[in-house]
Amino acid sequence: MPTIATVHPTIRGRQYRTAHLAGRSLAYCAALIPVAVFTLVTAPLGRSGAAVARWRTLRTWLLRLPSTAGPGRRPGMVAVLGHAGLSLLVGAVALLPIGVEVLMVLRGVLYGVVDPGPYDSSWGGPSRGGAWLAHFLVGLPLAAAGLAALIGIAAVHQRLTGRLDGERSPLWLLPTVLLMAVAGALLFVAWTHQI
Repeated sequence: MPTIATVHPTIRGRQYRTAHLAGRSLAYCAALIPVAVFTLVTAPLGRSGAAVARWRTLRTWLLRLPSTAGPGRRPGMVAVLGHAGLSLLVGAVALLPIGVEVLMVLRGVLYGVVDPGPYDSSWGGPSRGGAWLAHFLVGLPLAAAGLAALIGIAAVHQRLTGRLDGERSPLWLLPTVLLMAVAGALLFVAWTHQI
């Protein structure tokens, strides 16, 4: 009788899956605000079913999660509008880590192109190469933290979307969404005062 060797996931396989999850989560979070605004406009016009289909497609296509829609499950307009409002809050919170990723590209990877110098008082200065390298290396952990935040935000929102399909949500879900919105607003206000 032949034996079948068990294949354990390799480090490369885990890194690959994590990178794909981060990329899908980034795209998912970037789509939250446009889909929420579109839903807020179309649901009152009698297009709640199409709005729910968009949320399901976003969840199953981008996050690769199985559809949990029961046959004949049609949430009402108020539920769809409530979901769109919460999605708008979650999407606004997602703009913060998306902004971190954009800044990592502009101020980390492309630092020498974006900042013409002089580099005497820059991190890693006085040379252009040293300043570029220092900004890139400082940006790496910030980019990783931003991607981790996007993965978490996408996970929270996909649980919200499951509620449209009749899934039971944990008790912590709604307070977590509201806490995320308050924390994101406070962080944004603090950041704008720093500028």
